[in-house]
Amino acid sequence: MSIEVGSKLQGKVTGITNFGAFVELPGGSTGLVHISEVADNYVKDINDHLKVGDEVEVKVINVEKDGKIGLSIKKAVDKPERPERPERPARAPRSDRPRDSRPQRNNNRGGGNDFRTKETFEQKMNRFLKDSEERLSSLKRHTESKRGGRGAKRG
Repeated sequence: MSIEVGSKLQGKVTGITNFGAFVELPGGSTGLVHISEVADNYVKDINDHLKVGDEVEVKVINVEKDGKIGLSIKKAVDKPERPERPERPARAPRSDRPRDSRPQRNNNRGGGNDFRTKETFEQKMNRFLKDSEERLSSLKRHTESKRGGRGAKRG
């Protein structure tokens, strides 16, 4: 019996390691079920889920050229199909919406919700420069006092 990717087989757990379980398949070949393929939820200790000698149904997920067989227990379990989602109503593209329905943004740092004020580029630039100068001077004052830098008195 050839082992093909996607086939479901019955096997017997022959060994357990901290990274997975070895399962003997029909025909005498052995494959590995990685710890991440044991259950749908997080598996901290594989011994909580499997013991040597357990009969398990596995699905072949890969067969490598060197003969290693990758198996999965969680993919061997048939899950009920998810119900289809109802169609969402189509929305008009942004460019097709009326201009008045789009809110005007005001990028002031105060977080205000006043969409009516229009700021020119020069006004925005002046506000940015003022805020920047204030932050920079505050930062300099703070770091100089901590370091005992320029002008700080030493005692």
